[in-house]
Amino acid sequence: MSAAAGPGAEQAGRRVEEVLDRLAASGNQEACEAAEELVRVLMDFYGAGLARITTLLGQVPPAALERLLRDELVSGMLVLHDLHPEPTAVRITRALESLPGRPVELVAFDPDTGALRVRSADAGGCGCPSTNATARQAVEDALSCFATEVSSVELEAAAKEPTLLQISPRPAPVGAA
Repeated sequence: MSAAAGPGAEQAGRRVEEVLDRLAASGNQEACEAAEELVRVLMDFYGAGLARITTLLGQVPPAALERLLRDELVSGMLVLHDLHPEPTAVRITRALESLPGRPVELVAFDPDTGALRVRSADAGGCGCPSTNATARQAVEDALSCFATEVSSVELEAAAKEPTLLQISPRPAPVGAA
């Protein structure tokens, strides 16, 4: 995402929460209620606009629609307003494919619990907790724009290739003929 595109959905949501929290902490209940109403009105307005856009998107060439759905900002807004035209499984795959180097592969997603299981695609990693935490965070960040239905990410270690054990004949004892 370019700097000109503005903040992503997750970053904007955090910023709105920070401002509302600051207002609530000020003790001015009337200002706090007015700010919350303003956020609701804007969300409804943008949601109605996005709903119209998604209707019109059915009339654009598939390649143009694909480009829009791959854009994190557009995808995040569609997901936020429950308007994204793709099913959750497709969006999860899209999010994982957007990760540089594709460090993980999808194992399973449970729509009832929101739990996503992924496997490290690289068996050569050190398996350190910090490496796993970094990979998990990258997955969570990618999913925040494409699939907010995911509530938890479980990272499984990559299956290591079995080491081939080389068995060779023992050397003959000294003096044996």
